[in-house]
Amino acid sequence: MDDNTLLINVTASIIMLSITLYFDLRYQRIPNKLCLITLLLGLIINTTFNGLFGLGQSLSGAALALVVLLPAFAFRLLGAGDVKIMIAIGALSGPLIIIWSIAYAIVFGVFTSILIAIKTVGFNGVKLAISRYTDCIYTRTYFKPEPGDMGAVQVPYAPALMLGWLLACYLDPSINRLLNSFV
Repeated sequence: MDDNTLLINVTASIIMLSITLYFDLRYQRIPNKLCLITLLLGLIINTTFNGLFGLGQSLSGAALALVVLLPAFAFRLLGAGDVKIMIAIGALSGPLIIIWSIAYAIVFGVFTSILIAIKTVGFNGVKLAISRYTDCIYTRTYFKPEPGDMGAVQVPYAPALMLGWLLACYLDPSINRLLNSFV
């Protein structure tokens, strides 16, 4: 991928992920129109600048995100919007960046989810969750979380997805070279 295409893709991805972050934090919802626009942008930009190879990169990035994230959606670990926006970002970024983005997002997701849940319910919610999990272990029975329990909090995952994508871009040699050319 040439530097112009790379710069356009990175810029478009940052803009779209920032909008996603806003909607997910504010409304806990990622609009379908945003996902569709991002997907179309990825397909159009990559095909325009790199022809059939670019189209193949877009499609393989989107397909890889779908294959990796669909099980997380099926087990209700991620929302549909999270999966759709990462499919679209895969169309912009290509398969290499998207797979690393997802891997790093899993790591970031642990920390962002805990922090957001603690912010939402406070330390009393953490104590309720620990108590409930302890009871579950001793009785070998699952107890649903009560309101106020950290386990009952719906956590937006866009912060982890964006942080994962940013780290993947930062560690990518071609993007790093492009960023260093501006300094």
